[in-house]
Amino acid sequence: MTKCNLCPRGCGIDRDEYKGRCGVGSTVKVARASLHMWEEPCISGDRGSGTVFFAGCSLGCVYCQNRAISKGDSGKEITISRLGEIFIEQQARGAANINLVTGDHYILQIAEALDMVKHKLHIPVVFNTSSYVTTSALKQLSGYVDIYLADYKYHIPEVGERYSRAADYPAVARSAIAEMYSQCGEPVFDSEGYMTKGVIVRHLVLPGNLLNSKQSLRYLHDTYGDSIYISIMSQYTPCTDLEEYPEINRKLTWAEYERIVNFAEDIGIRKAYIQEGDSAEESFIPPFDNEGV
Repeated sequence: MTKCNLCPRGCGIDRDEYKGRCGVGSTVKVARASLHMWEEPCISGDRGSGTVFFAGCSLGCVYCQNRAISKGDSGKEITISRLGEIFIEQQARGAANINLVTGDHYILQIAEALDMVKHKLHIPVVFNTSSYVTTSALKQLSGYVDIYLADYKYHIPEVGERYSRAADYPAVARSAIAEMYSQCGEPVFDSEGYMTKGVIVRHLVLPGNLLNSKQSLRYLHDTYGDSIYISIMSQYTPCTDLEEYPEINRKLTWAEYERIVNFAEDIGIRKAYIQEGDSAEESFIPPFDNEGV
């Protein structure tokens, strides 16, 4: 952590002394640990997913719905041993899994915490990531993570640059997802329908950016076929001041989302999750009030 290069930003900051581009130092900062009912059905189910929301983010999308914590300003600093205790507490609550949300910049600390408690943990570990992470960092999680819940936000570099200042996002994410797949392989489910191993790749449909969505879905299907699940998300919510981005300063229309779902069906995507009804609601965003931390 003295010359951090976990993410492609490669800021090289000594995170023991300063905050990196991710907005946090080397001490783990968590904003919420609770059961979350709004993940994909095979992750949340009826039991809920044991989410642990980490503060900070190396990507920094202009439309981030978790803006309350992504800048690193919220949350509570905890020790690595306390992080391990939280994992066990989530399991005791009956969680279907341990769901590590935006922990890319804490990969080394997460691995250390899992080492401390793995002999007590008997539910899958889910790593919930933007996919803007280096393959060398992801290799540190090999053997620790059972399920990757990954984003594939952009296939068009210019779109990544406009909304995340990351023209390299498509190339980085493709390499990252390939590494995730090499670790977890094809999906496996238990008798209750919960995923126990595999990769789910999420794509959030942005208003006015349907070409990006079509190219993203085509790439995922052409590359992985039915070996992964694809989650096509409609819940885009313009949470921040987006006057400089008028094309996304509105909710996604149902017609736009339906066009993308129809496209997915037309190109042969079958293992997919889609959202129905009005999913673009703030209720999907939990309060980041340090509950369970």
